[in-house]
Amino acid sequence: MKETGKIHINCGDGKGKTTAAMGLSVRAAGSGLKVLVVQFFKDGSSSELKILRGIPNITVVTEERNFGFFNFMKEENKAEAKQAYQELLQKAITMSKDADVLILDEIISTYNYNMIERETLVKFLKEKRSDLEVILTGRDPEEELVELADYVTEMKKIKHPYDKKQPARLGIEF
Repeated sequence: MKETGKIHINCGDGKGKTTAAMGLSVRAAGSGLKVLVVQFFKDGSSSELKILRGIPNITVVTEERNFGFFNFMKEENKAEAKQAYQELLQKAITMSKDADVLILDEIISTYNYNMIERETLVKFLKEKRSDLEVILTGRDPEEELVELADYVTEMKKIKHPYDKKQPARLGIEF
């Protein structure tokens, strides 16, 4: 008997939220599960995506336009980004019908900044197929998302090179 699909949240201010989700995608694909990875607030150029796109059973979907960091967006860019991310969420929901595992990377940020229609995500999580595993990543999940989750893992920063103004390194942080 197959276990029912669970909802995971990888959150916190530390490094590793996306890394853990991508590791799970490789594990799931290696066991024969079909994985759908959808990234929000990123432009699809993260190094892990190059490898994931070549792995059987993993499909990667991204928004190719880079709208930049939310705090630096102009209002017109925010409106354009919101429409793009809402469309990306709808696409993820539709495509998840053919997946066993759905990873919504940085969906929590889009949720927190109201860059998607929140009720769309909540409704999907409440009504998802019982055998679909869903992983959400991002900082500071709202309580309603935490309540829906079966796993909540917090990555806590103790020390990070960013604290010394060191930029992200290719292959390590992106």
